[in-house]
Amino acid sequence: METSLETVALFSLKLAYEEEGLSPILRDDMVMGDYQKDVFELLVKRGDVEAIQFKMNECLNLALDALGGVEKPLGRELRKLSSELAQARSVEQLGQPLLALKGYLRDIL
Repeated sequence: METSLETVALFSLKLAYEEEGLSPILRDDMVMGDYQKDVFELLVKRGDVEAIQFKMNECLNLALDALGGVEKPLGRELRKLSSELAQARSVEQLGQPLLALKGYLRDIL
């Protein structure tokens, strides 16, 4: 799960900050500092669903803005998938919405 969390964060930040023709954002870039696998691993071990959702929400809101907001079809779908993640009440319930977000973001990148 930690890898999927990191990947969703990475894909979101790529949408928000990566510009064509410039170096790509990688997992070890400074912008990923608060969203690395080991950070998520600690949160998962603690079962801190709220902190995980907060971190994901930060990244997903940046991606949503990059997609043009909820007024655009891509943004509406991202908001829908994000809301499913926000409804999770346990670490186990994060799994399916997280996989859906990861797949969606990969497809639009």
